[in-house]
Amino acid sequence: MNPHILILEDEREIAELIEMALQRAHYTTQIAVTAAQAQAFLAQEKCDLLLLDVGLPDINGFDFLKMIRAQSPLPVIMLTAQDEEIDRILGLELGADDYLGKPFSPRELLARIKAVLRRTQIINKQPETPIAAPWQDDTESHCIRHCGQALPLTLGEYRLLRTLLHRQGRVFSREELLIAMFGNQHPSDPNTINTHIRALRQKLRTANIDEQVIRTHHGLGYSFSC
Repeated sequence: MNPHILILEDEREIAELIEMALQRAHYTTQIAVTAAQAQAFLAQEKCDLLLLDVGLPDINGFDFLKMIRAQSPLPVIMLTAQDEEIDRILGLELGADDYLGKPFSPRELLARIKAVLRRTQIINKQPETPIAAPWQDDTESHCIRHCGQALPLTLGEYRLLRTLLHRQGRVFSREELLIAMFGNQHPSDPNTINTHIRALRQKLRTANIDEQVIRTHHGLGYSFSC
């Protein structure tokens, strides 16, 4: 089945141009011109990726992204005429998987979509499993708790730990974990993840949690085991 992409773009001409390019690449598409329309669609239909314009008529795109992230891990690529670094950083920190400034070419958009969907498929090879006490995953506030104590994690560390927690026993490669943390904006050197793992283990130690719950598999990557 072809991936289903929701295009949330209030400028009809731009939305239709995007839709034409995606349909030529054999994607199934749906256009929404307001956040309310997009919400109604997402409540009824399965969607594989959302193209989210920042400048919407009924709500700021960043605020809509917050609403999405409180409910779903749906992959999101943000589209905006403002290609300022602060906007890109804000979008990524709020949970966007990628960020594309206007104007952009259809070829670049298709490449970004393929990369995000590929990343999603890599992370979802093994379905998430519920985590058991004393661990808790508060997806709405992007917080991991242990015995009721909230761990002081950055957003990237939260994504890293929850990826390991929800797939206990699975060995993730360094690149997979970087993708889980940063999406397509991840550092090119896979060994960068070693630094993030050390920082996460330090925070576990500070919280009196055995840091060895994160296991190192030399030459392969890392896994989580209580």
